[in-house]
Amino acid sequence: MNIVFLLNILIIGLSGAVAQVLILRELLVSFYGNELTLGIILANWIILEALGVFIFGKVIERIKNKINVFIGLQIIFSLILPLSIYFSRIFKNILGIPFGEAIGLNIIFYASFFIILPLGFCHGALFTTTCRIYSSQVKESARSIGKIYALETIGTILGGIILTYLLIPYLNSFQIVFIISVANLALCLFFFRKTGKLLRYIVLFLIITGWIFSFNNGIKHLQKLSINKQWKSQQVLEYRNSIYGNIVVTKKEEQYTFFYNGIPAITTPYPDITFVQEFGNLPLLFSKEPKDILIISAGAGGLINEILKHPVKRVDYAELDPLIIKLLKKYSSALTQKELTDPRVNIINLDGRFFVKNTANKYDVVLIGLSKPQDLSTNRLFTKEFFSLVHKRLNLDGIIAFCLPGSLSYLSQELKDLNACILNGLKDTYANVRIIPGDYNMFLASDSKGILEVNPDLIIQRMKQRNIKIDILVPSYLEYRLSRRWIDWFQSSLIDATKEKNQDLKPFAVFQMLMLWNKQFSPRFAYVFGILGSINIGLLAVFISGMTLLLFYLFCRRRSKKMVIAYSIATTGFFGMLSYLVLIFSFQVFYGYLYYRIGILISVFMGGIALGSILATRFMERIKNSLVLFIKLEVIIAVFSLVLPLAINRFGGYMGYAYWIFVSLFFVPGLLMGIEFPIASKIYLGEKGRIGNTVGVLYSSDLVGGWFAGILGGILFLPVLGLFSTCILAALFKVSSILLLITCLIKYDSH
Repeated sequence: MNIVFLLNILIIGLSGAVAQVLILRELLVSFYGNELTLGIILANWIILEALGVFIFGKVIERIKNKINVFIGLQIIFSLILPLSIYFSRIFKNILGIPFGEAIGLNIIFYASFFIILPLGFCHGALFTTTCRIYSSQVKESARSIGKIYALETIGTILGGIILTYLLIPYLNSFQIVFIISVANLALCLFFFRKTGKLLRYIVLFLIITGWIFSFNNGIKHLQKLSINKQWKSQQVLEYRNSIYGNIVVTKKEEQYTFFYNGIPAITTPYPDITFVQEFGNLPLLFSKEPKDILIISAGAGGLINEILKHPVKRVDYAELDPLIIKLLKKYSSALTQKELTDPRVNIINLDGRFFVKNTANKYDVVLIGLSKPQDLSTNRLFTKEFFSLVHKRLNLDGIIAFCLPGSLSYLSQELKDLNACILNGLKDTYANVRIIPGDYNMFLASDSKGILEVNPDLIIQRMKQRNIKIDILVPSYLEYRLSRRWIDWFQSSLIDATKEKNQDLKPFAVFQMLMLWNKQFSPRFAYVFGILGSINIGLLAVFISGMTLLLFYLFCRRRSKKMVIAYSIATTGFFGMLSYLVLIFSFQVFYGYLYYRIGILISVFMGGIALGSILATRFMERIKNSLVLFIKLEVIIAVFSLVLPLAINRFGGYMGYAYWIFVSLFFVPGLLMGIEFPIASKIYLGEKGRIGNTVGVLYSSDLVGGWFAGILGGILFLPVLGLFSTCILAALFKVSSILLLITCLIKYDSH
């Protein structure tokens, strides 16, 4: 029975990993690919798991037939898993949100919370129930907690590996969750001797029904139904996942739209004529003799067509996601076929940033086709570091050009700060910057003063010399568009704008995009969010100091070792989640394919937890002074928090051995957390403690700390404080718990 039960524990961990990653991927699409929302999703997952752990930690001791409870929870988990995937896709329909409308952070929080609620709660309850059943079978206390923790984590590792390499490349989300649900139900069959007849019949009925549903193409129909509801009013031609994200091709009348993570990226054959004619021609007309052109993302569907009107020699087109090119060829129009088959066009199936970093080619004009740094993937093309990479690939008079959201009537503070933080980074790299304000602001930068001298007459002259005619670029329109009064108005508007610079490891522009979204779709929350956006590490240090003094007074007054241990575990949970978010965001910044690798990265992180738990559990009896070891671990965690940004900066962005060193960084915080939890359990449990209560308090403390890090880390700490200050924040919380441990617990031991 023990072997079967341990196998169930592995499956619980595996199922939790699969459920978490799939829901993360589905919600990322619904939330338009913004990776900063990952913190909110993960935070809701762990707080709901904590709720399940805590509640069942209290009640499981009073329940006689714990096997029935275990099987009942397995049944509920198996039924809820496919429903969670379904609601992740169609919740906007339920809330009455129009197709294509962005949503604020309040809806992101509530939607993810209620979608995850039954699943996360049930998974947490399974952990506590498992610990209690196993401990009663083997007659162990703290060691049994460590073993269950380690086994579940090993299952999580297997789940991430199997999902990434065996399931996602070949199956859709519903096919995957069907396999997981049936596997959970099938393992319940081994406990039939210890359960009631009703549960037996329910399990058998569900397994048989599931297979019948599968053989009758029920899963295929469910996949189609959910996609059609998610993309209402659109005829969905293709629904694909790549290593970078989700791509959907829709058709409405004669118009094809290519959505990338829920956002329209390319429309054909009828693009936004004003935009493509301006952005496809003006940067080239600012150049004396544009021969070699590079387009990074969103070039097909009109932009390339405009560029080919000029006497260019070569157009390199690097698409952020190569699958977009394949689908453009599959659903081609006369426009895209002309663009992609022209002999001057060289299609590069690589991430644009990776190509710029590694190519030896030089260019006269580099165009960034994306116009909103709305997530970390796109923000990688608007940072000070990327501008520096492009600078190395430009010829002597070369120009980089891109667009940002704007207005000719009123610039909100968020729009000012968005444009300013990117402009500040641009000015740091290029000697001359020219801005053409409008409903979208066009930025041109070069080391040549020539871009500052271009006027409407010179543009008309160059158009005649190149024998090209562009409908929108007539003299009167050029006089209006390049009018000096617009430039003066724009520059005066930015006087009170931020002095921050948008950087790889401090994505301030993404934070401003979040502010813009929230001001439009949840203005009340945007006000609070705006206040929080003014925080700095100094204010947070003062807050942590005050909180530490208050906790010192409360803990010492109650003379409670257990409260101090619980607080320390909460700060470890905070450290673990914050370190994980720092690493996954850094991975996305440097490599760009987090959407595909997130399962593996979770596995590496959980692998550290598993090894740490195994080591601590194995040597538990040999530990003479658990408290001293616990304090040493706290110090190591604080030091690692300070070393982490230096390691990321050293190894991030490289391939080969440096890439694997970077990935291995995910392992270390997990290892430290895994070692600390069983030791904390031993200290907390003492001689007369109850195991169910110990698991409930410590595990929920761990998860509550992680919840706060998840909620604030992704949308606030990282984009506002930046990588280095965020890691300092984690270290400060650890210093707080170390001081409390030293001043309170050692004092009690002396008594």
